[in-house]
Amino acid sequence: MPELCDRIWRGARLATLSPGCAGLGVVEDGLVACTHGKIVYAGAAAEATFFDARDIIECAGRWITPGLIDPHTHIVFAGDRAAEFEQRLAGATYEAIARAGGGILSTMRATRAANEEALVAASLPRVDALMAEGVTTIEVKSGYGLSLEHELKALRAARALADARPISIVTTLLAAHALPPEFAGDGDGYIDLVCREIIPAAADAHLADAVDAFCESIAFTPAQVRRVFEAALAHGIPVKLHAEQLSNSHGAALAAGFGALSADHLEHLDAAGVLAMAEAGVVATLLPGAFYFTREDRRPPIQALRAAGVPIALATDCNPGTSPLTSLLFALNLGATLFRLTVEECLAGVTREAARALGRLGEVGTLEAGKRCDLAIWDIERPAELVYKIGFNPLHARVWNGR
Repeated sequence: MPELCDRIWRGARLATLSPGCAGLGVVEDGLVACTHGKIVYAGAAAEATFFDARDIIECAGRWITPGLIDPHTHIVFAGDRAAEFEQRLAGATYEAIARAGGGILSTMRATRAANEEALVAASLPRVDALMAEGVTTIEVKSGYGLSLEHELKALRAARALADARPISIVTTLLAAHALPPEFAGDGDGYIDLVCREIIPAAADAHLADAVDAFCESIAFTPAQVRRVFEAALAHGIPVKLHAEQLSNSHGAALAAGFGALSADHLEHLDAAGVLAMAEAGVVATLLPGAFYFTREDRRPPIQALRAAGVPIALATDCNPGTSPLTSLLFALNLGATLFRLTVEECLAGVTREAARALGRLGEVGTLEAGKRCDLAIWDIERPAELVYKIGFNPLHARVWNGR
């Protein structure tokens, strides 16, 4: 008797992105079978003739990839920073705006003023835009509350997005994002609050899947970040880091020393940082939207990362100040054109390596038996179209958790 599944997609070309497969793991005449929201088979149709299903979808030669993953966003916030965009066009730098009370603190004021329901309502259009391009998992950071009350509020709003939409949300506590005005001139005092109150409260409420920090001259020192990481790991929460975006603070090496999931941005990453990341298995999450939007001219050391075997993920970095980007497909093109990533690197960066950067590779990111059935089905002739075209969305269907 044929094995009965819930659903089968057949007549498809697959890009499985499975580890160990050559390139994208292409299967020309492929089939994906799903039961109870999990993939039970993904591979050549000729090797899966024992499957039958209650629901069979004919794909007519379309391509199926894993559902896309955006592994770095700040998608929960209120207000916008269009006025600061105008300032930058007139010549002001990001650092100058931040030091004058703008930047993150501008968004902090708007976010503190919004209640949880308002934050969810403001964030859903951004989530919808990503979902419309085949995104099935989104990492969402806090970091615009900068107090116990408002950081937890932002994390609750992020979790609520998964109640409002068929999407997987991975939450990251980024309380160490900027110094709030009530702690002006007292960075160590604020880090005390983060370590002694905010991290424990987020852990007790099970609101944070990871803890992040901004290690930079306009944010927090390596010594302060070390304290944040120690507090996070003491509560069983993995860490990641905004590192080497504006200068080389040696944050990537610090993150590697704590076994971080990822180090993100990395424009000023040095050879020692690359080696430390490689040895610790830290993912390099690249954010070409921020590079483009802030008109940076120093690229991350792509060739050094490749040579060292550091996994590379790509993300939108969706945020109101430096990357108001809600198109992961455009981030693919930016990664290729600005950072010279290959098609394979780009697509792996928003599937397999994005899952790795979130500590979710055992659940999503590839088309393999046992993983959640998150799929993106595309009207394309070759996967390169997903990276090559700008402003064009060829998504035919999005499948989340087998639905």
